[in-house]
Amino acid sequence: MSTGREDPETESWLADTRASYDADAADYADETRNLLAELPPEQEVMALFAESVRAAGGGPVADVGCGPGRITAHLRDLGVDAFGIDLSPRMIEVARSEHPGLRFEVGSMTQLALADGSLTALLSWYAIMHVPDEAIGEVLAGFHRVLRPGGLLLLGFHAANTSPPNSQAPDEAWPNSYGHRRRPSQVATWLTESGFTVEPHPTITSAARTLGGVLLAHR
Repeated sequence: MSTGREDPETESWLADTRASYDADAADYADETRNLLAELPPEQEVMALFAESVRAAGGGPVADVGCGPGRITAHLRDLGVDAFGIDLSPRMIEVARSEHPGLRFEVGSMTQLALADGSLTALLSWYAIMHVPDEAIGEVLAGFHRVLRPGGLLLLGFHAANTSPPNSQAPDEAWPNSYGHRRRPSQVATWLTESGFTVEPHPTITSAARTLGGVLLAHR
């Protein structure tokens, strides 16, 4: 649960991430707008997630780290009551402009301003790449807190054998922020330590620029 304030180290990486996405929000939205249509495996993951949410009776679903809102909007098209949260105020401005009528709000995954047990499901799609290892436990504990018992978590992340900050390739226009890549087994361990039950067969699928790990878990 949030302590109500960030420590200096947390403030540093959060400030860096926020500034990077604020500076690049419009270009980022342009680059990613049609990305899901180019990645059928990820469409299948979203369809499965949406089906599971509907089977659970529906209810609010948070897209944490929503960026310009493309995944939030896609989930709404699939019949999910999704809303978006992002650290970057500029990203939220773009999301609201591109998807009028949908709910988007500024917020940090380290301090989710949501009531305990208030969500049916939570999605974080390639957003934990910016979270240092030492802060992952707090973030996942926050995800666990806001989900109702049995609530569903879909976590997408950049997968690799190690998780150092990632240097961008010269032709990449992604925001220049921390880029941690994790072993799926390590992420699964962190989820278990945070109280989640992880599905036994995580899906590894092709992401935009690197191997992507996808884990489904229940509170």
